[in-house]
Amino acid sequence: MRAIEAATSGGPEVLEQVEVPDPVPGPGQLLVRTEAIGLNFIDTYQRSGTYQVEHPFRPGGEGTGTVVAVGDGVDSPAVGDAVAWAVSVTGSYAELVVVDADHALPVPDGLDLRTAAALPLQGLTVSMLVDGAFHLREGHDVLLTAGAGGVGLLLTQVAAHLGARVLTTTSTDEKERLSREAGAAEVIRYDRMDDLATELPAAVRELTGGAGVHVVYDGVGRATFDGSLGSLRRRGTLVLFGAASGPVPPFDPQRLNRAGSLFLTRPTMMHYIADVDERARRWQQVSGWVTDGVVDLRVGATFPLVDAAAAHTALEGRQTTGKVLLLP
Repeated sequence: MRAIEAATSGGPEVLEQVEVPDPVPGPGQLLVRTEAIGLNFIDTYQRSGTYQVEHPFRPGGEGTGTVVAVGDGVDSPAVGDAVAWAVSVTGSYAELVVVDADHALPVPDGLDLRTAAALPLQGLTVSMLVDGAFHLREGHDVLLTAGAGGVGLLLTQVAAHLGARVLTTTSTDEKERLSREAGAAEVIRYDRMDDLATELPAAVRELTGGAGVHVVYDGVGRATFDGSLGSLRRRGTLVLFGAASGPVPPFDPQRLNRAGSLFLTRPTMMHYIADVDERARRWQQVSGWVTDGVVDLRVGATFPLVDAAAAHTALEGRQTTGKVLLLP
């Protein structure tokens, strides 16, 4: 089968297509022929060396496909079933992927596999953000960085559905349009992301009567961290869930005290889906958002699997909106 691997850490150019033997499912596992593979920032962190991995390394922790074989002891899912997966699998940049049966997520009826690939990781991340790392409720003021990204568009739709007032940051007319269509009440524009550290707090306080927001969801990291902290109201919460601009340097926790007894959390989704029952509950919640029409999944770009390097370049260059998929 064809797969994408990196022999060493580095830029997108280290990703190369290779021919490798077809994998074989072991006990309790499925062999899935991939239909679509989700591209996520964690893939770029692992490829670049920000997150340490063993080499040769095959990226990819998300995708959808059809079960083509099952290992011993597997009764469900069965051959022919449509499944999705997120995080628990590595090496999804391939034509065939082995998935643990108890981590396979049933694709909702009526949702095609390519569109469904936009849902697992980002949908479960949104579930964690609004119902775990912070409990979002009607009347909350929310600031979301990167409002036109994959998580951003999903989170905006869900937060607006819950009755929150959503403020987002975007950099272009097109991204602002997408953010507003998703339900953003206000969009804060910027030319240079580094300017947000100083400009964002003033803009947010002007839009919130001087109070600041109840929660900031920040997936950008280094470039927006100071601006995010400065945008919170007293006893507000900063949920730092990504580092698209680089990791946040160590800082003095006394800053949280001085800024109004703030809360800071750095969650990872694995800790919110490790339990079988919680994983099932969250997937049911996420699937319900789709079937009930709460969210409209946006696939912003697709790339052939062989062009994985170009897809990484586009994602890191913030040239994409919505979900980016690789197609085998």
